[in-house]
Amino acid sequence: MKTQIFIYDTTLRDGTQGEGVSLSVDDKLKIAKKLDQLGVHYIEGGWPGSNPKDMEFFLRAKELKLKHAKITAFGSTRRFGVTAEADANLNMILKSGVEAVAIFGKSWDFHVTEALGTTLEENLSMIYESVRFLKDKGLEVIYDAEHFFDGYKHNPEYAMVTIRKAMEAGADWLTLCDTNGGSLPHEISEIVARVCEEVGTKIGIHCHNDGELAVANSLAAVAAGATQVQGTINGLGERCGNANLISIIPNLQLKLGYACVSDEQLKQLTNTSRYVYEIANIVPQNTQPFVGQSAFAHKGGMHVSAILKDAETYEHIKPETVGNTRRVLVSELSGQSNLLFKAQELNIDLDKNKPEGRAIIQKVKELEYQGYQYEGAEASFELLVRKGLGDYEEVFTVESFKVLMEKIGEQDVVTEATVKVKVNGQTVHTVAEGNGPVNALDNALRKALEVFFPDLKEMYLTDYKVRVLSEHEATASKVRVLVESTKDGRDSWSTVGVSTNVIEASWEALLDSMRYALLGRHEEAVDIQLEEKERLGILNH
Repeated sequence: MKTQIFIYDTTLRDGTQGEGVSLSVDDKLKIAKKLDQLGVHYIEGGWPGSNPKDMEFFLRAKELKLKHAKITAFGSTRRFGVTAEADANLNMILKSGVEAVAIFGKSWDFHVTEALGTTLEENLSMIYESVRFLKDKGLEVIYDAEHFFDGYKHNPEYAMVTIRKAMEAGADWLTLCDTNGGSLPHEISEIVARVCEEVGTKIGIHCHNDGELAVANSLAAVAAGATQVQGTINGLGERCGNANLISIIPNLQLKLGYACVSDEQLKQLTNTSRYVYEIANIVPQNTQPFVGQSAFAHKGGMHVSAILKDAETYEHIKPETVGNTRRVLVSELSGQSNLLFKAQELNIDLDKNKPEGRAIIQKVKELEYQGYQYEGAEASFELLVRKGLGDYEEVFTVESFKVLMEKIGEQDVVTEATVKVKVNGQTVHTVAEGNGPVNALDNALRKALEVFFPDLKEMYLTDYKVRVLSEHEATASKVRVLVESTKDGRDSWSTVGVSTNVIEASWEALLDSMRYALLGRHEEAVDIQLEEKERLGILNH
């Protein structure tokens, strides 16, 4: 039977101490529900005695119908010189109505004398009396031994006495904290092993990432006997962050054979990671292990050739087990295998024994040399492949476009774009304004095409990026423009354009975006007669 490891999430408390991270009560409630779906065992919601927002969370969290997790409060041992019964923070924990609480106390003698300004004996009393008070009130108590590893390295005898006091008071868990994040895995392993050998209480681990070892340290602690792991989603947290549960859970479960969550819950890992990023308004890291967009992305042709034979050749796990997907990138490093894989993804019949495939690969390499990049512009890539295979019929052709900008005095800049396109043999000439040249071109092109394809009104741009490709050429540099579009707000596609002129690069990306939206629509184009065009204000030339 697999050993159960209990997952303790502190994203809503410790995670919000990270720079630039701020969550409203509603945000925290949404994330709590998501964490419960992932199958975590404890959700630390905040410190009831520190601010009204955290107390509001606990009161509203009672209405959540959680299936797996215990909402847990956080706090400190009683203050110096105050009884536990009279301590305001401890009483606020009771008022929050939680079933479980994590309270921290000092394990490092240096902190006791310098930070708290009290005696080593008084610190022990503070630990014992606080844990006992909460246990007497019927709570599950997790004692967080703050700075335990630093304390142990400086004064192991005193550090051990502090956790024994918490154990004697009835603590359900003793969590050993690498609060400064500077310990190494072999140190964690040795110290946790000794603690597990000498105390009879369940042991937890809480690591910070200041040495970029929080995940490794957490795994080392579990291997040494810890059965609870504290951390945050995506490693959010103060300074360099906390131990990243998104990496810890699959490593424990898939690599080390422990039980953390169910297999079905593990498939929620990628979705949970991205959901928290979205709620916290943080751009996800593409290279994040297990869940990043690039975690199972393959670029080199030899790698992809091997992947097609057996995915284990270049993947340490199946991406589906953590809710991610395999991606094959097309670039100047690509070989025929990349093209074949992408063709399969796109349901395009491509025969590797025909010259078309080699010609398309050569075309991709030439375009990448010019500055195009198809890793993030798969819609443009699909259009390129279909054209190379003769599997594409142009829905519209562009005869010309023009952009005019004018600024008079202190007035806003006025931008106007003129576009002339041909659809079904009919030339359409439109003019539109916008808040900038790209917006004006987009409006003018839509004005021309929506007459023939009315459902294009549902399409809109969701992202627009410009990248300078040759900085040393200053304003004469080439730029690459990436445009992302969608129709329903869920499925999106990206296109690319490159030029020394940012307007032309944007125009290329816009055209590909429209072409991709209209794939296979050539026969559906509405035949607009002259009278109708005049009524709509479209000039025929």
